[in-house]
Amino acid sequence: MDKGICTVSVAAIRAEQSHQSEMTSQLLYGETVDVLEDKGKFIKIKMDFDGYEGWIDAQQISKISEDYFDHRKTQLVNSTLQMYNTSQGAILLSIGSEVNSEKSETEFLKKQDVAETAKQFLNVPYLWSGRSFFGIDCSGFVQLIYKVHGISLPREAQPQAEIGKVLSFVEESKAGDLAFFENTDGLITHVGMMLNNQEIIHAYGKVRVDLLDSTGIFNKELNKHTHKLRFLRSIF
Repeated sequence: MDKGICTVSVAAIRAEQSHQSEMTSQLLYGETVDVLEDKGKFIKIKMDFDGYEGWIDAQQISKISEDYFDHRKTQLVNSTLQMYNTSQGAILLSIGSEVNSEKSETEFLKKQDVAETAKQFLNVPYLWSGRSFFGIDCSGFVQLIYKVHGISLPREAQPQAEIGKVLSFVEESKAGDLAFFENTDGLITHVGMMLNNQEIIHAYGKVRVDLLDSTGIFNKELNKHTHKLRFLRSIF
């Protein structure tokens, strides 16, 4: 099976092989994929990082050999934005991108700094299916934070809600724990990350900090609860 690597800052992964098709996720610079189908202008891929599948513009990835993939050394971009020089010129990269490195192993951020990583995203605009500093959704936000701290999470909130240990009370939570929220049908539709046992950071309109109680997220600007709490999970 052919391998590929993303060569642009952020590439849209789409449901179908068309620029008009819904964007379902994003691929960041340096992330690698399996090439499932090659239709010329569009390529169907499966991400190595989280197994996500979809269609991507063929001009936004390059084919790589299995040998290059097996021996490639990378370093994660672990600050919100970073300029990186490529053979095509300088490119602005989001946190979570993967760049070539001489080091034998990827260095991850310390787990105790997870709240500081999350707060770098404050006021980043909400973008449906986004997973970069240029625009992000709720599950992409927590996935990206955990990526640079050395933990791989699924792309979407529902499977993320199956990882880790369930907490009995909000008061037990600590920085880095995840809170999951349900809709009127009882489906998990939102996720955020605790900064402490009272505040949550999440992508809702933009990345913001709100209060969390046993009912859910309380938005002081709207003076109401906006999301109904299902449960919290400790990931670390």
